[in-house]
Amino acid sequence: MNRFFKLKQNGTTVRTEIMAGLTTFMAMAYILSVNPNTLTAFGQIDMGWYSVFLATALAAGIFTIAMGLFINFPVALAPGMGLNAYFASVVLSSASTDHPFTWQMGLTAVFISGLIFILLTITHVRQMLLDAIPDSLKHAITVGIGLFITVLGLKNSGLMTIGVEAGKDIPAHTFTDVLGFETVIHLGSLNNSDVQLALVGVILIAILMVLRVKGAILFGILGTTLVAILMGAVDFGTLRSNDIHWVPDFTQMNFMSFDWEGIMHTGLVSAIVTFTFVELFDTFGTLVGTATRAGIMKDPVEGKKRVGKAMFVDAVAVTGGAMLGTSTTTAFVESSAGVAEGGRTGLTAVTTGVCFLLALFLAPVVALIPGSATAAALIIVGVLMVQSIKEIDFQDMVVAIPAFLTITMMPFTYNIANGISFGIVTYVILATFGNLVEKKKYNIHWLMWVLAVLIILRYVFLGSAG
Repeated sequence: MNRFFKLKQNGTTVRTEIMAGLTTFMAMAYILSVNPNTLTAFGQIDMGWYSVFLATALAAGIFTIAMGLFINFPVALAPGMGLNAYFASVVLSSASTDHPFTWQMGLTAVFISGLIFILLTITHVRQMLLDAIPDSLKHAITVGIGLFITVLGLKNSGLMTIGVEAGKDIPAHTFTDVLGFETVIHLGSLNNSDVQLALVGVILIAILMVLRVKGAILFGILGTTLVAILMGAVDFGTLRSNDIHWVPDFTQMNFMSFDWEGIMHTGLVSAIVTFTFVELFDTFGTLVGTATRAGIMKDPVEGKKRVGKAMFVDAVAVTGGAMLGTSTTTAFVESSAGVAEGGRTGLTAVTTGVCFLLALFLAPVVALIPGSATAAALIIVGVLMVQSIKEIDFQDMVVAIPAFLTITMMPFTYNIANGISFGIVTYVILATFGNLVEKKKYNIHWLMWVLAVLIILRYVFLGSAG
């Protein structure tokens, strides 16, 4: 095992890698319940909750193990948040129209976008991003993802809430423009048990980290779960639920449920472009951010090779996930939780993948872990990710402004791709003008120009909502 995963070479051990893999699983296990709820729109889309659950666990397990075995990379994959919400919103918004966009069409769009990714990866277009993106933006991406993860944890735990005081009714399933004073971010109610548990989790994990306890995040999650049990905040009814089976029934899967007859639907092209665009930057940000945190990018040449190979597995996962019956399967930002615990090799990913496959048989037990426990871990991981901010020169405005927009647009628009997009466009513009007046010349890779144009076109023709 040491020889296969190169443990000594990466300064790690079997115990550390397994602990890191378990931590990553604990941090992203929420997807096992969230994804089925999202894709079925809580029963409004007839994909079947259990069918999506099976697809989620299988996609996460199979492709995470593949990432570990074939690439030796400590990154886990699962159906991505955001893209699953987009999937559901497109299906729901067209349900009452003359030409509805069905969930089968949605899976077809995801499948096609996966084929596009495989092509872009084989032709090394995606890998060229590693050379094209300036180091300042790479560090900004890491920081932005850290804040994005923190917001995810704050939102899931209830520590962050949105108070809407609009002067007009806000319709469901829409993006609504409101004035600044109408919508305010609030601290969640401290009387809420979920909020209390999240605070307990943050403090517990923080103390364990200060004491330099190996596996601090994992033990913090388990400790918080124990506190939740003592508080009576854990619903043991899931152990007897008819909706969550102990033994997986694969006959209920939506395997290869594509709609090729509906391929000429006007919304399909838009869906394919959106899936491709968002996944392109989300994956890039996650892989680079995680690789940087894991120390893989210390050797730029070897690091770029490994990230390039990881992109291929990610591309195959998009197509494979669609075949299994779920929205875009992608590298998960929560992989940072395992990296923070010392995960440096593919053994971390294999451990996480095995946990997802075991979850097929232990779904009722996995469901016992409260969301507040994993939310607390995400908040702490955010602290670790933002440490890269010290590598950014904020005295140089050509560097500082694009980096700042990259960092802030991710959490405040709740979209990793938005942050990267704003960073790329502003860097190209400011570096161009900077080269006119500064003695110091800023390098603008030709691919940055191409990306800037594509980004602008994307927002012009497809809009920005979502």
